[in-house]
Amino acid sequence: LLDLLREQLALTGTKKGCDHGQCGSCTVLLEGRRVVSCLTFAVSHDGAEVTTAAGLADGDRLHPVQQAFLDHDGFQCGFCTPGQICSAVGMLDELEQGWPSHATADLTGPVEPGRAEIRERMSGNLCRCAAYTNIVDAIAQVAK
Repeated sequence: LLDLLREQLALTGTKKGCDHGQCGSCTVLLEGRRVVSCLTFAVSHDGAEVTTAAGLADGDRLHPVQQAFLDHDGFQCGFCTPGQICSAVGMLDELEQGWPSHATADLTGPVEPGRAEIRERMSGNLCRCAAYTNIVDAIAQVAK
């Protein structure tokens, strides 16, 4: 899927980092769920809705997660930012649906979007510049 997006559709915002599914730079939303596109066979998802970070905005109006990344300086070099943003949108949807994670303290009630919960859910997205604190701040802003 990553190669299709970048090489055939010229959607180069989605980045090729490790090309092994370990860094999260290539994260996109596939039917609303986050996936690492470098390990996803495009042909297996013919006709599916794929959303990249660029596709989250509504015209000139940024998606709330995109705006929060700007507000909190949730990026430095920007290489991992598209994957971070797509992953954040996907994990916020998981939170809203009540999906627990390893960090979820109470499995019987609603999942609270605390910092530990956000960090655990975003742990598959690496940032070489170490903008993690600002990324968590940005996601926490939207989670409220």
